[in-house]
Amino acid sequence: MRFDYDTSYADPQRLLRYRSQWIAYGTLVLALIAAPWVLPPYYVGELNYLFIVSIASLALMILTGYTGQVSLGHAAFMAIGAYAHAWFLNNGLGFIASILCASALTAAVGLVIGLPAIRVSGLYLAMITLAGALVTEQIIGRWKDVTGGYSGLSVPAPIVFGFDFGSLRAFYFLCLFVLVLVLSGLLNLMRGRTGRAFVGVRDSEAAAYTLGIWVGGHKVLAFVISAFVTGIAGALLAHHLQFLTPDGFGLTLSMELVLMVVIGGLGSLRGAVFGAVLIGLLPTLISKIKPALPASIATQFGLETFVFGLILALFVMFEPAGLNGRWIKLKVLLQNFPLYRRNTFRRGKVYMHSERYR
Repeated sequence: MRFDYDTSYADPQRLLRYRSQWIAYGTLVLALIAAPWVLPPYYVGELNYLFIVSIASLALMILTGYTGQVSLGHAAFMAIGAYAHAWFLNNGLGFIASILCASALTAAVGLVIGLPAIRVSGLYLAMITLAGALVTEQIIGRWKDVTGGYSGLSVPAPIVFGFDFGSLRAFYFLCLFVLVLVLSGLLNLMRGRTGRAFVGVRDSEAAAYTLGIWVGGHKVLAFVISAFVTGIAGALLAHHLQFLTPDGFGLTLSMELVLMVVIGGLGSLRGAVFGAVLIGLLPTLISKIKPALPASIATQFGLETFVFGLILALFVMFEPAGLNGRWIKLKVLLQNFPLYRRNTFRRGKVYMHSERYR
């Protein structure tokens, strides 16, 4: 059994405090580095996609999991980042400058869409983001001079400082590096004053007002940060797809991102990665088990959608904390064994939650 005691002021600020954590994450890093040389090319490509959607899931977690603002249109931010990045590259801009400009443009669009968040919330905000996604898809499809319309737009190979990262293995390490960079930045953001303000706005806007937090400003800031990071994910997705069409950024992708956040565990960056891995791998797993299913089930239209909905319903009913909550329970079980008690994580009743402050 391990007791977590702080022996210095620096202890709470350390990301990895114990030797077991260093060993576990060190092993994970070594496994990820060795994966491209061990796994077949197909699975390396799947890992590339998982890294990209993990970045997008982290971005949505900042908005929904930490600030409490539901977005049903984050696929639009990925589309803007992807098309802007491809356009900048085709017009002679370098990779780093292009991805930064594309993310900045996506953040500007997020600012415009996030401004109504000062006045609305909940279902109304979700409808605004959904409408923004539908409008964005129509603009991309009809602006043929810039996006190529429904005929598509080719994406040049990623060349960074003269090195071509277009090969499968090189692009794997590029996506992994960007994921680690984004995750580290968001971890430090959420541990600072801005992150604590986000959580305060999510838990109670009335209490946040009394503490002097600029609620409206932090809501819009969360939209801008989330859109910026999603633009990075969209730029990487453009290289993964190599050819862009509006159909690849539809409502289905937005719903998958929402599922990643909810199933992973709201309010946890680690949960965002867990959810991205599960939802990202689910279509592949379904295609693998389809031959073993009866023909009457395997040939049904919408099987993946049914499985997504079933998993979401099971998590909402039996594990509201998501995969991250289950991971924490397993970790506590291993740390406290054999003194673990079943009612350690029993949820208490919530009697009232009021947001009336006017």
